[in-house]
Amino acid sequence: MPISPNQGPISGGTTVTITGVNLASALSVSFGSQFATITANTPTSVTVTSPSGNGAVDVVVKTNGGSSNPLKFYYIPSPSFDSMSIYSGPTAGGNTVNLFGRYLSTATSVNVGPNTATPTVISDNQLSVAIPAGAGAGTVYVSITTNGGITSGLNYTYIDAPTIDTLTPTSGSAAGGTSVTITGTNLSTTTSITFDGVVASFGIISSTTVVAITPPGTVGAVDVVLTTTGGSATAASGYTYTSQPGI
Repeated sequence: MPISPNQGPISGGTTVTITGVNLASALSVSFGSQFATITANTPTSVTVTSPSGNGAVDVVVKTNGGSSNPLKFYYIPSPSFDSMSIYSGPTAGGNTVNLFGRYLSTATSVNVGPNTATPTVISDNQLSVAIPAGAGAGTVYVSITTNGGITSGLNYTYIDAPTIDTLTPTSGSAAGGTSVTITGTNLSTTTSITFDGVVASFGIISSTTVVAITPPGTVGAVDVVLTTTGGSATAASGYTYTSQPGI
C-alpha cells in the first residue's frame, strides 16, 4: 500500500494519497497518534491532509473491515537560513553562491527575488546554487524551499556591470609608476585592475572614477581590464607603454 508523498513539514498540511485495496468508506487515517483530515476516498485510494507531527510515524487507514498495515511518514523539521558565501554579484547572474543553515537536505528550490533556481545539496547544512539573472540592479530577498517548509531572511544585491569611458593619460613609461585616472560607470565595487594581465594597485574615488598606478610593462598598446562585483570591462589597447629615453 504506497503512500505519496511520504514526508512533509512538522506543521502538517501536506496532501497525502494512500493507495491500496478495500479502502472504500475509510473511517479514519492516523499519523501516529494524530488523525488526518480525509479529503477524498475511493475503493483504491484515500487522500488526506496530514496533521502536525514529529519524526517518523506510522500511517494506518481504518475501515469497517479493520485496520491496514502501517506505512511510514516522515516529518521534516522546518529549515533555517543562516548565511551565504557572498551577498552580491552581477545582474547577469551566473555566479555560484553557497547557502548555509540547518535541515536543508530536502531543498527543492531557491528563490532569488522573483526568480527560481535549483540548488545542489552539499549536506544538511549547505547548498550550492547558481544565481539566476536579475531584472536590474538592487537588493532582493533570498528564500529556500524544502520538504519541511520555506525559510528566508537574507538579501542578495544585484550589481550592474562596469563600463570604462576614458583613461587619463593613455600612455606612460614601460617602467610603470604612472598614475592613470579611469572614468566610467558602476566602479564603486572595483576589485582589480590589470594592464596587459598584470595587476595594478588602485584607489576608488567614486562610482565613476578610480585611479590606478601602472605596473611595469612591455612597450606597446595593452588592454586594461577593470573588474567589479558586477563584472568586468575592458579598454582594448587602452593604454600604451612607451620606451624610456636614453642618452
